[in-house]
Amino acid sequence: MLVPDKIYLGQSTRPEYLALKFGNRHGLITGATGTGKTVSLQVLAEGFSAVGVPVFCADIKGDLSGLAAMGEMKAWQVKRAEEIGFADYAAGKSPAIFWDLFGRQGHPVRTTITEMGPLLLARILDLNDVQEGVLNIAFKYADDEGLVLIDLKDLRALLVEVSENAEHISTRYGNVASQSVGAVQRALLVLEQQGGEAFFGEKALEISDLMRTTTDGRGVVSILAADELMQSPRLYATFLLWLLSELFEDLPEVGDADKPRLVFFFDEAHLLFADAPKALTDKVEQVVKLVRSKGVGVYFITQNPIDIPEAVLAQLSNRVQHALRAYTPREQRAVKVAAETFRPNPDFSTEEVITQLGIGEALVSVLEEKGIPSMVGRTLIRPPAGRVGPLTPEERQQLIVASPVSGQYDTPIDRESAYEVLGRRVATRDAAAAEARARTEQEKDDIRREREQVARERAERAAAPRRSTRAGPIEAALTSLARSAANQIGRALVRGILGSLTRGR
Repeated sequence: MLVPDKIYLGQSTRPEYLALKFGNRHGLITGATGTGKTVSLQVLAEGFSAVGVPVFCADIKGDLSGLAAMGEMKAWQVKRAEEIGFADYAAGKSPAIFWDLFGRQGHPVRTTITEMGPLLLARILDLNDVQEGVLNIAFKYADDEGLVLIDLKDLRALLVEVSENAEHISTRYGNVASQSVGAVQRALLVLEQQGGEAFFGEKALEISDLMRTTTDGRGVVSILAADELMQSPRLYATFLLWLLSELFEDLPEVGDADKPRLVFFFDEAHLLFADAPKALTDKVEQVVKLVRSKGVGVYFITQNPIDIPEAVLAQLSNRVQHALRAYTPREQRAVKVAAETFRPNPDFSTEEVITQLGIGEALVSVLEEKGIPSMVGRTLIRPPAGRVGPLTPEERQQLIVASPVSGQYDTPIDRESAYEVLGRRVATRDAAAAEARARTEQEKDDIRREREQVARERAERAAAPRRSTRAGPIEAALTSLARSAANQIGRALVRGILGSLTRGR
């Protein structure tokens, strides 16, 4: 049953295979709760891993973690293998690395604000054009000033700097309104409250660590613990878009390869698109469309096909449809949409069969030669090789410790960045302002003291007694005597001089 270059999915009227060369054409697994979606996901993940394709899975309930443990060959699994004639069935396990944005059930996953970039961040925060413009100005200012943006506190500090220097920055980059800065800050607060503080930081995830293979050629399955993450849909959307965008930017074009370079499975995909702004949906559509050329396959798992926007749904070529219920008008519409996406099979009504499928049954249609969808087949899905069900906390911890990336991401790095640099600038400005205020106060004190001194001197002069200019009796007598003596001496000198002159004649 196992053949090269294909993944065995199960048995309809024929063996159903997914050709590896079409594995990057994306896919969809849908069905009501309890119909077997997780098992189908595990079968595909194990199949890609076995042929050397690295896999990334978002694990919502923890059940996918079991693929890292040896299968237990339960009775239903053995019975299923016999029913479909799967003679090659055997227990096994897949190499796995566990990740967790919050660092509790796996290695932390982080990126930096700079790597996220203003355009993607603006879409995640659902900013309008004016607010997005302010964010772009803030990033440009950071580049010109040599400010490193790593985490949310860096971005908050940058926005405060932009707001406080709005007049100067506006003359260089364009108008910066304080209201727009405030709106961006409020949007950041929402993201932070959903756990964004843990996502932004260092050491940032290296994409190469998601594309590992073992020495025996098997692809490593990266499992993201997403049970807690699903309570923060905006953060989940942030992570998904960043990861796909990084892959698109970093990976070279590969064209039509023999097999994908990496395959993503995003469980509970309806949480990604629920209440998502149109800009976010457009970005997902764009990235999904373009990342295929890099050899990356993206598979969404959700309950109803209508959970996925039509523009994205049109990109998903490989489909596994489990049972849907059709009791309400919305459910009936979902059944009709699902049926219309399959290539009809003349042996049955697709719309009717969707509501009749049992647990572990699915309608399967994949791309065949020349990229044409196969005729839909009512298929019994093969049993997985690994354990069906979650690992114990002890088993998970053992695998985390023995992981090939153990120790690389577990301790956060808080190097100097915009927060510290701007903090010093503020401290320097505050110190300079305090010094200027002190000088001003000193000058005021000096002027005040000078004025007080002048006032005191005036007051003292005004209060001093006035001295009389009239001489006293003794002083008057002495003055008169001196005048008389001076007059006599003067006359004697004149007579002497005149007498000598006369005798000379």
